[in-house]
Amino acid sequence: MNQVPTIKLNNGTLMPQLGYGVWQVPDAEAERAVGTALEAGYRSIDTASVYGNEAGTGKGIAASGIPREELFVTTKLWNGPSQTWGRDAVLRAFDESLTRLGLDHVDLYLIHWPRPMRDDFVSIWKTFEEIAASGRARAVGVSNFRAEDLARIAAESPLVPAVNQIELHPLFPQAELRAVHAERGIATEAWSPLGQGQELLTLPAVTALAEKYGRSAAQVVLRWHLQLGNIVIPKSVTPARIRENLDVFGFELDAADVAALEALGAGPAGRRIGPDPAEFDV
Repeated sequence: MNQVPTIKLNNGTLMPQLGYGVWQVPDAEAERAVGTALEAGYRSIDTASVYGNEAGTGKGIAASGIPREELFVTTKLWNGPSQTWGRDAVLRAFDESLTRLGLDHVDLYLIHWPRPMRDDFVSIWKTFEEIAASGRARAVGVSNFRAEDLARIAAESPLVPAVNQIELHPLFPQAELRAVHAERGIATEAWSPLGQGQELLTLPAVTALAEKYGRSAAQVVLRWHLQLGNIVIPKSVTPARIRENLDVFGFELDAADVAALEALGAGPAGRRIGPDPAEFDV
């Protein structure tokens, strides 16, 4: 029995709160990795055009034999600087993602970066309105958008993003942006939920909690996300770690421990580890 709770998005779509991310998984390995995740009990898979593994992800989904309606598949538009992202280009990119995935629809389609210096994410969002209306994406949203970017969409479109997928972990807890999401009815989804490398997972404050709860450091951090209401998409290609990351529903952190993990962001190790959305345009 799949025990992962769901989050109701602002259009009524239900999204599993914990999913499997395939960032940096080579396409040739994606079929096996996705298959392992689905066999372990994951039902939400997060990929993106720029990851270069939509085809392998789609093969893993197809080979699983799991009914499509039981799965939640996310991919993203790579709105990079290589071209102008008018309506036709956005629709073509979406069609190409569906073809690579071997699907007739996705459950969530995201604009990968705001790229505010290009001043085109509002016009891209207008095409996302069309995609949502067509039913070929059950929900649409954004990734790496700042509060001011979300305000701009709100001022120029009646469609509120269902999700904003952002860098979020105890070293960068994004409390202010999470509050903006709550106010606007946008679900918060965390990428790099475990930070980068082993830095976060080896901090004494984290390892002490792992010992207290008899869990791994990664499980403690994922539990922190879940109790905050974040959607999380941990990534691993190791079968044991894939299963371990899903086994986070049999315990609960004390409120004081949730607060202590969030406080790490104000400590000496606290910082953003990924690109700054205000500047990123690669």
